[in-house]
Amino acid sequence: MKPVKNQLTLLWAAGALVLAVPALAQHPSEAQIQQALNNPSIVDQLRQRIQQSGLTPDQIRAKLTAAGYSPTLLDQYLTPGGTDTTTVPGQDVYRALSLLDVGAPPVQGLQTVRVDTGAARAPVAPVNGLQLFGTEVFRGRTSQFQPLLTGPVPPSYRIGPGDVMVLVLTGDVESAQTLEVTREGFIVIPQVGQIYVNGLNMDEMRRTLSARLSKSYSGIRAGTTHFDVTIARLRTIQVFVTGEVMQPGAYQLASVATVLNALYAAGGPSDRGNFRQVQLRRQNGVAANLDLYDYLLKGDTRNDLILEQGDLIFVPVYAAKVTLDGAVVRPAIYELNKDQKLSDLIAAAGGFGPDAELKRITIHRLLPAGQRSAGRPARVAIDVPLGVQQDSVVLPPMSIEDGDSVIVDRVLPLAQSYYVSVTGMVEKPGQYPWHEGMTLKALVHLARGPRIGADLRESEVARLPADRSAGQLATKIRVPLDSSYLFQRDSTGRFAGAAGVPFPAAGSAPDFPLEPFDNVLILQQPQFEFQRTVEIVGEVRYPGNYALVKKDDRLSDLVERAGGLLPTAYPAGAQFIRDFAKAGRVNIDLQRIMANPKSSENIILQPGDSLQIPEYIPTVRVEGGVNNPVSVQYHEGADLGYYIENAGGYSRFADKGRVSVRYANGTAKLKRRHLAVFVSSPIPGPGSLVQVPVKPADKTDFGATIANIAQIVTTAATVLIVALRL
Repeated sequence: MKPVKNQLTLLWAAGALVLAVPALAQHPSEAQIQQALNNPSIVDQLRQRIQQSGLTPDQIRAKLTAAGYSPTLLDQYLTPGGTDTTTVPGQDVYRALSLLDVGAPPVQGLQTVRVDTGAARAPVAPVNGLQLFGTEVFRGRTSQFQPLLTGPVPPSYRIGPGDVMVLVLTGDVESAQTLEVTREGFIVIPQVGQIYVNGLNMDEMRRTLSARLSKSYSGIRAGTTHFDVTIARLRTIQVFVTGEVMQPGAYQLASVATVLNALYAAGGPSDRGNFRQVQLRRQNGVAANLDLYDYLLKGDTRNDLILEQGDLIFVPVYAAKVTLDGAVVRPAIYELNKDQKLSDLIAAAGGFGPDAELKRITIHRLLPAGQRSAGRPARVAIDVPLGVQQDSVVLPPMSIEDGDSVIVDRVLPLAQSYYVSVTGMVEKPGQYPWHEGMTLKALVHLARGPRIGADLRESEVARLPADRSAGQLATKIRVPLDSSYLFQRDSTGRFAGAAGVPFPAAGSAPDFPLEPFDNVLILQQPQFEFQRTVEIVGEVRYPGNYALVKKDDRLSDLVERAGGLLPTAYPAGAQFIRDFAKAGRVNIDLQRIMANPKSSENIILQPGDSLQIPEYIPTVRVEGGVNNPVSVQYHEGADLGYYIENAGGYSRFADKGRVSVRYANGTAKLKRRHLAVFVSSPIPGPGSLVQVPVKPADKTDFGATIANIAQIVTTAATVLIVALRL
């Protein structure tokens, strides 16, 4: 192995040994640190480790500031090739690098030094999709549960070696001094001397300083000089987390860290861990027991003590676990203390859910080993009845045992309970819960009453048959109705809907009792239909939307209801659009239809039809491959050539074989031809559009091509003659 790697290995091994064995706690010497951190190879490795940590430079500087270091202390390690000749690598750099945990993957953002306990424990697979309650709280990798390294410390905070304080004197004497507690527990104040502060809380330290400073500064006794002392940088302590936790090991935490901070750093109790009896062991004794359920369920942290150097958090194996599923707020696997009851379990789960049936609870319990035998189940089901008093549920004092599986019954969904159905002409058809004494009128009321067009003379009820031997699926029952089923009434009590067929008087039909699974059909009035509307626009006397009077109303009827055609109308250009079945434009000859209403062309109207009648336009528009696109005045009997000639004739690239004429009514005709002889051409009418297509640009102009070839040949011949003469 190369000497450089040996030095780095020894340095990190020394740090690990310091953290693992408190009795041998001593930092590498200043010379060793400088020798290692001045080595370019080691510096490059540190830069790589810092980059792999995922921390940005701003985050690193924030961590250094929070820990009381200069934010630029590690700038030389943040960028490749960075150097800082003003900063001499020493203990501060070494400690700052340890704070960043660049020697190992970060655990909760805190430096972790493992004891010999093996790899991290893998969580146990969920039981029936249920997780152990509380584990998800500790599993998240986040730094939000770390102890704060900045801000005031509590009055009970005990000062120890490594703490850095700032003493400020004001008044007759103005000074500020940074004081670090030595390993022996002393601080040294210039002109005052050495003061032992190890183990003092903040109030005790202020009293001690007041007594010592008053001997050197008379103004403190006289009140003309004042002092204040604060903690500028907290020391780190080493604690051990062992037992049934996800990642047991030794951890360096801030000196204000608590038991919960250590558990978060270790990933929390494992699936075998005891959430109810977490022990804090101090000086070979149990200093406190922490019930994590108080923290998880109530937010109670009264037993979450501040840790001290060398403390050990021990998580024993769980005592009893119970699976709770069904209609509770928080189904999960819960750990119970001794002598806890069924009511304690339900309370830990947040109580019953809104869909709890609240009639009974089932407990599946393992039989004792002596009661198990071949062919007999190892479990027994215990049905626990519940009592309901007004709005509260009374739970019996039922004991819970390790391995129990508790099921809280849910209310059955509507599809699996008694229901009735209503379909047809009601506002809200569907399924509704059935109850004893339910009637047809009550069901229609639940369905928000009949719709406009309902036939309230009778309804049909399909009921499950009592005898299915002949393959019958339902029994049909005709139930008489009356006008009392009409719920949409005005302030005077009069029905506000369509009149329709007459209904029997209210009270003439007895209410019909329903049975479970009845299917009620509210019928529609025969031939009931809302108005059908059509539209006519353009050159008529009264354009607008018209409702059809009867089902066989025709085009001519619509024109007559609209007051007839105006003198400016051009019926030959009328366009008829049918929205029904997305038919679109339909060819019609309105002039012929109006002349002979009995003609088969006088089609029956459908809802959504639209008739557009334009005014007379005495021009023909010519566009496309002509020399002068223009509108030409219409002349009766003039052929297609007349209009093209008035538009300057065909252009050079006109496609003469595909000329089309689109008439005012939307129809179109093409110029027809047979082989090279044109047989017929469409005759334009008023308001027509003549479209002359243009040949595609990629077609070859053979005349131009031949001319170009001839020019090339002539040029080549001239060059050849000149060459021969030379």
